Amino acid sequence: MKIIKIGAIWCPGCLVMKKVWKNINASYDNLLIEELDYDMDSDEVSKYNPGKVLPVVIFLDKDGNELERLVGEQTEKTLCDRIDKYEED
Repeated sequence: MKIIKIGAIWCPGCLVMKKVWKNINASYDNLLIEELDYDMDSDEVSKYNPGKVLPVVIFLDKDGNELERLVGEQTEKTLCDRIDKYEED
């Protein structure tokens, strides 16, 4: 599983999520996370068609197929539940 995080420096929700992701990174070993900036990485971001609401978290399987997409601020529990669910697959 790979996680794509799309955010921006001007996004208040993205700032709120920084602490949540810090806690998640401390709780899991070897998470494969790719962080993309909505403005700076626009070519790469456009491949994922994120829309206008940030942050966007996309869970991909080992073949790069989208498993699920979460839009907006999420709780640590919600993200951990998804990570646990897709790590098992």
